[in-house]
Amino acid sequence: MKATLIQNNAGTDRARNLRDVEALITRAVDVDRPDLVVLPEYFELYGGPAGHRVTAAEPLPGGAAYAAMQAVARTHRIWVHAGSMIERIPGEPRVHNTTVVFNRDGREVARYRKMHLFDIIAPDGHAHRESATVKPGDDIVLYDLEGLTIGCTICYDLRFSELYVALAKAGADIIVVPAAFALLTGKDHWEVLLRARAIETQTYVLAAGQCGNYDAGGTTRQTYGHSLVCDPWGHVIARASDGVGFVTARIEPSEIARVRGLIPMREHRRLGLAAPVS
Repeated sequence: MKATLIQNNAGTDRARNLRDVEALITRAVDVDRPDLVVLPEYFELYGGPAGHRVTAAEPLPGGAAYAAMQAVARTHRIWVHAGSMIERIPGEPRVHNTTVVFNRDGREVARYRKMHLFDIIAPDGHAHRESATVKPGDDIVLYDLEGLTIGCTICYDLRFSELYVALAKAGADIIVVPAAFALLTGKDHWEVLLRARAIETQTYVLAAGQCGNYDAGGTTRQTYGHSLVCDPWGHVIARASDGVGFVTARIEPSEIARVRGLIPMREHRRLGLAAPVS
């Protein structure tokens, strides 16, 4: 299987962002013929003044981004792991940060809502309060992609190894990480966390990130980019250059089996297992 990671620099113009992403996907299909395309977190819309995320939220289905990615999947006969979109919640003042996955027919096969929300003070002193506008999800989500089991995470989830171990225990072969990772934390933590998650779960990890500057209510901030693919041994086997673009890697099921055969962690795991019946 071939997987392509799209790396974009979304702003507050949803129509423009969708045109740019569709053009990148079309080019990737022409060049690399992927089976699966993965988009970053908030690929459709990012930044803007406080509260913009809530006012710009759309129903899923029913929104422009949902319809565009559904059509892309159907047109190109590919799987689309649509990074994350801003999902309107009826009667709720917050939104969900939501991944939607479409199969080759454009049918929705999975939906994951980000669990862990980015509420921190960054090294540069800027406060990030994702929970002010986003309601966390509760469910672990996996889906079958033509015989491979894919686990869903989003951005800040990456720091919570227990989620990744839970996905591995549930049978994940690949774990996908759409992200808009901050530059200041990304330069120190992005790659090492992704490699660690791949090693401890013995899965491929596919991480598609936004890159470049964006406006955060009058303040210019930066996302890290550096989209990459790790194999189950923890090697980085594909990495995007700086800037907008895409990168493609081949996923080998035999490599998953080889690594798990060398170090049978699933058989050796002790914590988190059900207590034996006496």
